[in-house]
Amino acid sequence: MKIEKNKHVSLIYELREEDGKGKVIESLDSDTPLSFVYGAGRMIAGFEAGLSSISEGDDFSFTVPFEEAYGGRREDMIIDVPVEIFYKNGVLDESICFVGNNVPMADSQGRRIDGVVNEITSGHVRMDFNHPMAGCNLHFTGKVLTVRDASPSELQGSDHGAGCSGCSGHSHDCSGQC
Repeated sequence: MKIEKNKHVSLIYELREEDGKGKVIESLDSDTPLSFVYGAGRMIAGFEAGLSSISEGDDFSFTVPFEEAYGGRREDMIIDVPVEIFYKNGVLDESICFVGNNVPMADSQGRRIDGVVNEITSGHVRMDFNHPMAGCNLHFTGKVLTVRDASPSELQGSDHGAGCSGCSGHSHDCSGQC
């Protein structure tokens, strides 16, 4: 069966930065396959495009340009926040606020957004809210394990497999910059 809209897909892959020779970001094997409904909008567009029309049992290898993945790095996503946000009992909480730490925060609409602490001064903390893989070309190699019709509950969104393509659901290194 071919991969097409509303099919449930299970696959394994290795994800590398830039090309097939870059640093391994994530590797999923048959014990931890990625399962998702193709065309449901839960995966990055370039990942789904790379899988378009291949079939169960097929191997794949493709690169997703950063423009079709997490976009380019944006300078407007690097901002200074008041250092007082990180105070606990009037003192900087160094268990949370240290250079390189990934800190969950909320945007002005209350949505979770993660930021990396880049610099700490007496007045502000410079944080980078770019996606960790922004600006990275992503190279996937793998194998399609199964393709089947999605169940009604999977089509309604109860299928949560997102892998690195959605940056949740599996353990992977999203902390590095390309």
